[in-house]
Amino acid sequence: MITSRARRRVAAVLGLAAALAPFVAASAVSAPSAASHRVTPEPPAADAVRAELDGLKVEPPHSMSGYSRARFPHWIKQYGECDTREVVLSRDGSGVTQDSMCRAVAGSWYSPYDDKTLDSASKVDIDHMVPLANAWRSGADNWATDRRKAFANDLDNAQLYAVSASSNRSKGDQSPDQWSPPNQDFWCVYSRSWGHIKSVYGLSVTQPEKDKLVAMLDTCD
Repeated sequence: MITSRARRRVAAVLGLAAALAPFVAASAVSAPSAASHRVTPEPPAADAVRAELDGLKVEPPHSMSGYSRARFPHWIKQYGECDTREVVLSRDGSGVTQDSMCRAVAGSWYSPYDDKTLDSASKVDIDHMVPLANAWRSGADNWATDRRKAFANDLDNAQLYAVSASSNRSKGDQSPDQWSPPNQDFWCVYSRSWGHIKSVYGLSVTQPEKDKLVAMLDTCD
């Protein structure tokens, strides 16, 4: 027969276990489930992007007056402690584990720009396919802050890629006619992604930029 004292002890143990459960879960280093099901968005096929490019306004770059990266709020929280950078690191990496603050503490990442594999998140940058400064010169100078924030944290379109820090910094804010990935095997995806993002957000292109994109799209054939 279980005594009332024994029942009280059991209840106390169960209550302690319930209280500790959130802390045990928080200390796990597996990637959050909300990130694990995400995949890198696939841009449209080359022919579709060619049609999108034909619909874009062709004009010289706008002035950089008033520009700063702070005008494009990033990286914002997506869920829990996970910001946009950490979501992309989890999405694009292999064997990624994260700490209780959603920071990637292990894993490997393939950088398609330069065909390199990286063994630490510290070597990885999250690149905006269409850079923030390029977007500003292409029409984002007239946007409201909320639209700039959506652009800078877009997980639904092919705008964010995990790449080597060195390739991202080499690219800077240059358009495809000024810089293109050293890994030419990625030119097809790169041009499809760039052209589609410009179309999604109604951004303009320069004539040299458009010409280079069309040439890069030809590598898809």
